[in-house]
Amino acid sequence: MIPIIVIDGPAGTGKGTIAALLAERLGWHLLDSGALYRVLGLAATQQQVPLNDGKKLTQLAESLALQFQDGRVLLDDADVTEAIRAEAIGMAASQVAAHSPVRSALLNWQRQCAQLPGLIADGRDLGTVVFPDAALKIFLDASAEVRANRRYKQLIEKGLSANLLALIADIRERDDRDRHRAVAPLCAAANAVLVDSTTLSISEVFDQVWKEVRRVFPHLIQ
Repeated sequence: MIPIIVIDGPAGTGKGTIAALLAERLGWHLLDSGALYRVLGLAATQQQVPLNDGKKLTQLAESLALQFQDGRVLLDDADVTEAIRAEAIGMAASQVAAHSPVRSALLNWQRQCAQLPGLIADGRDLGTVVFPDAALKIFLDASAEVRANRRYKQLIEKGLSANLLALIADIRERDDRDRHRAVAPLCAAANAVLVDSTTLSISEVFDQVWKEVRRVFPHLIQ
């Protein structure tokens, strides 16, 4: 059995950072499932594929020339690591992810990432759909206001313009779409450990998650 840890939750909770820290600490493989949908959102935008056209989006998903190399994301050999983090692409990712055939097209790709010595994966439906048998499931959450403020600070630090109220509205809209979509809605698995990062630092969140890792995998942790 390949050990798998999944971290689900809405955008801006810090799940990607926590997943990367865990993968580094354990020496396991890392899957950022959200990057798949962001790349598809970017590709659809570049190729002017309507975000409500499930058939064309599925065809595009099945033909994506996507690679993850040393922390970078490559699409058709072009580095799109930074491009897929744009707010507009995040919203596009949420829209393309609402199509059931699109999710099915990317499901096997995600499952193939489960390889020894283990996998750390973050996303929105990993514990409920992609890896329902994962040994440890974390659901990381935080208030929309705090998540928007974190994103606001990130954009300002990069020298980009940002509007906090608009970010809050965007996050709430995305949350609503992700939680109420007909297929694989964002929700905590029944056996997930809930962690609220609203008032916690990244190190404090990591400490909580690490305790759960040690509880579930005592034989793997020295």
